[in-house]
Amino acid sequence: MRRVALLGAGALFATALAVPAATADAAPAADCAAADAAIYQPPASVTAVPGTVLACRRVDALPLVGDVPLTAWKVQYASTDGRGRPVAVSGTVVVPRAAWTGPGERPLVAFAPGTLGIGPQCAFSKQLAGEYQDAYEGGNIAALLRAGYAVAATDGAGYLDGQVHPYVSGADAGHALLDIARAAPRVPGSGLSAAAPVGLWGYSEGGAGSLWAAQLARSYAPGLNVVGVASGGVPGDLKVVARSLDGGAFAGFLLDAVIGMATTHPEMPFDELLDEEGRTAVRDAKTLCLVGTLARFAGGRTENYTRDRLTLDQIFAVRGPDGRTWGQIVETNKLGTGVGPAGSGARHEIRFPVLQYRGLLDEVIPAETEEATRRAYCDARVPTQWNTYLGDHLLADFQAVDDVVKWLGDRFAGRPMPGNC
Repeated sequence: MRRVALLGAGALFATALAVPAATADAAPAADCAAADAAIYQPPASVTAVPGTVLACRRVDALPLVGDVPLTAWKVQYASTDGRGRPVAVSGTVVVPRAAWTGPGERPLVAFAPGTLGIGPQCAFSKQLAGEYQDAYEGGNIAALLRAGYAVAATDGAGYLDGQVHPYVSGADAGHALLDIARAAPRVPGSGLSAAAPVGLWGYSEGGAGSLWAAQLARSYAPGLNVVGVASGGVPGDLKVVARSLDGGAFAGFLLDAVIGMATTHPEMPFDELLDEEGRTAVRDAKTLCLVGTLARFAGGRTENYTRDRLTLDQIFAVRGPDGRTWGQIVETNKLGTGVGPAGSGARHEIRFPVLQYRGLLDEVIPAETEEATRRAYCDARVPTQWNTYLGDHLLADFQAVDDVVKWLGDRFAGRPMPGNC
């Protein structure tokens, strides 16, 4: 059983007519006849409001999801990066072919995938469509579709041509997830309503992204009818996670995180800290997905990639031109700070129930940070349900699927959730 768990965890983190992409002078997509390449071509500029569909394309099948009858579109949509600048992001919108028989409008689940790697071929939309295979959450999407729910799965920012994914940047991830939920009803032929109830869901990297979306929903997307968020395997405190990953089997994800932070903060010292081995590692990481990342960087330590053999804590102490340290920048991505329930006046008011969960044998995300994020929500009186599963990091994702789909269904039905803080 332990061998299966370890192999599973390795697989998790290691494993028509063309229309131009929108520019400052181009109108948002009026149909879904874009060439596949147009979905991943960055616009010259983005002037449309967040959630606008910039380009879309019907997808014939989603092999990763299986044989569930569905209609799907790849989309490029307008969003906002972590610094408030307009960007374009790619993703997938999927609607079951079976008619919705429940009350009201068909619910929508905005889905943030777990770690895929930062190579351009790793984008979840490409993997869902069978263009590359290293992802593992097709069953999560299938379970939502079988329940009758539509799905809007973001790739996350940085998967367009020539870009770098801002891995574990909270605001980037939260904005991208909220904006694909806004974009989904605007996809021609989707039949979805902007007034439909929306659930947020993600695990691991997606767990952090979905919880950031929950924290930002009221201020960034107040018009979305978000009724609940389910977030599992959450790396809530990146400093704690980084120290655990450094030198271990999953060190590649620390390298991806460092690259993600350098991408979102280009003014900070980065390249000048690296030695030649470090520069080679960064170049390689930008081409790899899960399995390649895990295999290439297993056991890697930060001091082996820097000119002065800097430790992780020494890197955290490095200051940028404005006086801030890398450690302070990493701290801005800590989940559970400034949260509160509706009417609390907190910086991040969360006006809907929260489900958090983890595997008791998680060997990737330290238990202390997952527990601390849960405690922060409970202490802030945010309605919170906490579930645990007897599995490692990968297995817990699979073990939780049925519970999460049922939990989201209860939120769509308006049932109360007392929580178990």
